[in-house]
Amino acid sequence: MMLKGTVDCATFVSENPNPNLECSGEGGSGGAMAAAAAAAAKKKVVVIMGATGVGKSRLAIDLSAHFASIEIINADSMQVYRGLDVLTNKVPFSERNGVPHHLLGTVDPSVEFTAKDFRDLAIPIIDDIVSRGGIPVVVGGTNFYIQSLVSPYLMDDVVEEMEEGSTNYLLVDIDTNSLNSSSAFELLKEIDPIAANRIHPNDDRKIRRYLSVYASSGILPSSLFRGKYVEKWGRADHVRYNCCFIWLDASLPVLDKYVNSRVDCMINSGLLDEVYEIYKPSSDYTKGLKQAIGVRDFGEFFRANFVNSDALDPLCVDSGIANDTNSLPLIDLHLKPNFSEILHSRENELRTLLVEAIDKLKADTRKLVRRQKRRLNHLKTDFGWNLHSIDATKAFSDEDDSWHTCVVEPCVNHIRAFLIESGDCLNTAETPNSLTSQRLVSRDLWTQYICEACGNQVLRGAHEWEQHKQGRVHRKRVFRLKKQSSKPITTDRQPDFSS
Repeated sequence: MMLKGTVDCATFVSENPNPNLECSGEGGSGGAMAAAAAAAAKKKVVVIMGATGVGKSRLAIDLSAHFASIEIINADSMQVYRGLDVLTNKVPFSERNGVPHHLLGTVDPSVEFTAKDFRDLAIPIIDDIVSRGGIPVVVGGTNFYIQSLVSPYLMDDVVEEMEEGSTNYLLVDIDTNSLNSSSAFELLKEIDPIAANRIHPNDDRKIRRYLSVYASSGILPSSLFRGKYVEKWGRADHVRYNCCFIWLDASLPVLDKYVNSRVDCMINSGLLDEVYEIYKPSSDYTKGLKQAIGVRDFGEFFRANFVNSDALDPLCVDSGIANDTNSLPLIDLHLKPNFSEILHSRENELRTLLVEAIDKLKADTRKLVRRQKRRLNHLKTDFGWNLHSIDATKAFSDEDDSWHTCVVEPCVNHIRAFLIESGDCLNTAETPNSLTSQRLVSRDLWTQYICEACGNQVLRGAHEWEQHKQGRVHRKRVFRLKKQSSKPITTDRQPDFSS
């Protein structure tokens, strides 16, 4: 059920699959003490998190000067793929200082690499590093990868178990291959609105997975979301490892300035050449490496360049193929353009499209930075992760050795204490009430808000909705719509589920 509100409110959809979560709890300090004792026996893993461009990889490599046995496990969802080294900002081999890097540029760029895939590859790598006396350092900004790794509860495992236990023939006739993304989501809403409300309408992979489970087993996917998997997923008191979480942070103005500068450096380092090599007008840009920010941003520029370019392949001209744009992909009809020449040429259509694409890449990256910061704050405040924050703002602003004094040294001291002591990743300030409140967050995970003012943008949970309402773009749109509307506007209206 999706109800639409007025311009200053969101559609609010909430289904609690497990009402008993409200009263479940470990109770008392005994549960926390037991968890701390269990954590001491777990493998110790350092996890460096933070927004794009804050310097996570640099910090991890710098730590090798203080801890000789460090090995880095990449947890960036785009850097795991081969290719686009400039766009995804992979650390060049020459700058790794001999530190082993795992899951960096190893996955086929055409495949869909899920959080479960990451977890299943990362666990044996961590086991091997620890068995050799090394220190595993997980580095990345893809928080759901890290959550899947540290939490022993992953929804995909339940789905897989259901599929393995089902029959080999379809109990329900659903041909997911014949459905486009929109039709598949509408079908899921009809079959199981609770499951549909839990995921984003653009999450095509998960939508088809749920339909497949229903087709093969006849069981509603939402029935898989009850019990321990909802209650315990990603919680600080239910983790696979004894983790030292480092949150490398910096102020937004500093990160915005750095992101803009970094994109310019990427352009000068051959970013456009990289994207050109994999660009095809008919490609699916929702899977694999082509999901990366920056690939789709240049689509309009490339299409215009292929159509307008006079640099046709002589073989195509001689054979008459040039007049038949359906014979071959457009990318095969033209020689590689000189992007630098276009960028520095006089004002024309191609240059305008290129400048707009570069500006969009910068804007999209700045938006990503904000999402990552919000999610990290969500992990800390709502999931109870003890994220040790290190502020790198001064290191970006000063030209002296403030990176070492403000970032590296505090991080080294914190990790050294973690390795020596038997501390754990639980928040030491937790009380029985705070543990109970963490479990109540499970209900919020099943809440969707749809902001009409921002083009029916889907937001998950009250935390994300509140952050969205505070955003400058949302407030400007609401203000403009209020001026245009003569009707009174209500706020935060919840739908009536009584009918």
